[in-house]
Amino acid sequence: MARDRDPNLVYSSSDGDLRKAGRSPASAPSGGAGGGRVKVRRETAGRRGKAVTTVANVPVDDAALRELAGRLKKRCGVGGSAKDGVIELQGDHRDVVMSVLAAEGFDAVLAGG
Repeated sequence: MARDRDPNLVYSSSDGDLRKAGRSPASAPSGGAGGGRVKVRRETAGRRGKAVTTVANVPVDDAALRELAGRLKKRCGVGGSAKDGVIELQGDHRDVVMSVLAAEGFDAVLAGG
């Protein structure tokens, strides 16, 4: 029965929301290998007003993520970390991060307000 399903089906009364289970084309990542858009944003929440640039949804493994974080920290001249799939850089460095990611071939977008 699952093979006969409409590929555009989003909700089924028997299975519920198919997007959450990753069975719908709408939930497939766009772009190339493991793709999707890399989201670059400036956050201050929970940091006592200090700005932090975060880079999320990078389609690489943990080792490559740490290497990318090292390059970004060196380019921006700041400290930061790479944990739980998110790179955090101290300060507002969205413009520099966007140019580095674009040069490396990532589909990066500014996220948030």
